[in-house]
Amino acid sequence: MSDKRMSAAEAVAQVKDGMTVGIGGWGPRRKPMALVRELLRSPAKDLTVVAYGGADVGMLCAAGKVRKLVFAFVSLDFIPLEPYFRAARQSGAIEVMEVDEGLFMLGLKAAGMRVPFIPTRVGLGTDVLKRNPAIQLVDSPYDGKQWVAMPALPLDVALLHVDRADARGVCQVKGPDLYMDDLFARAAKRAYVSCDELVDSSHFAKGDEARYVFWERAQTSGVVHLPCGAHPTSCAPLYGFDVKHFKEYAASAKEPGGWAQYFERYVACTEQEYLERVGGQAAVLKLPLPVF
Repeated sequence: MSDKRMSAAEAVAQVKDGMTVGIGGWGPRRKPMALVRELLRSPAKDLTVVAYGGADVGMLCAAGKVRKLVFAFVSLDFIPLEPYFRAARQSGAIEVMEVDEGLFMLGLKAAGMRVPFIPTRVGLGTDVLKRNPAIQLVDSPYDGKQWVAMPALPLDVALLHVDRADARGVCQVKGPDLYMDDLFARAAKRAYVSCDELVDSSHFAKGDEARYVFWERAQTSGVVHLPCGAHPTSCAPLYGFDVKHFKEYAASAKEPGGWAQYFERYVACTEQEYLERVGGQAAVLKLPLPVF
């Protein structure tokens, strides 16, 4: 069997200037933040980022990595507007394609199915079409009506985080919501997955463990073992998101030189140093799970 284990640096080295990068997770939930920090340390730029966004999008915008953003929202939930994304959006520093959550999902599905679009009634009569003139209507050959043709969102690379994985690329998510990570994996030419736990392949033969595997291991190009790699976002059922850290991060956006200071403390370091600076692995594992 193929051994797909690699370091974060090796995975992120596959991201080149101008690529389209999909980032899994949902707002402050199960984002591949250790891989995002590695991307922040890398020279890659002019990226098109595709995400149900959270701090991943905000940090990449703050670092000037993003040329275009395709998104349905960018939020930290209890902090409704991600502050660095907001600054980039209001200043016009990035190009945007803003759609609703359903159209975004259909775009990923179309890419995974290798079709150019999926017809839908979602978006008819809304400002989504006014704000996205590139999204066309198509005539149905069956009922004579017009439907929205949501274009595929093909990805060069997807970055994902899961509870556990094996060296072959079998990935498991046991949280209450997969979000759209399976669609990101299938929409991408290559998917690189960080995991909290690296397990032997025999783990998936026990009980009903295989029920929590949601995409084929052939879709996984690389596996990076990064305990607490979703922090400061949550990775249920292992740990919740770090409210204190997110408040510190959001506050930095209001301070002169705030991003540079945040970057110096939490990004310009190794992941082991990062974990120590946020209280250590034991503290992360004690973070309460969100109830919404």
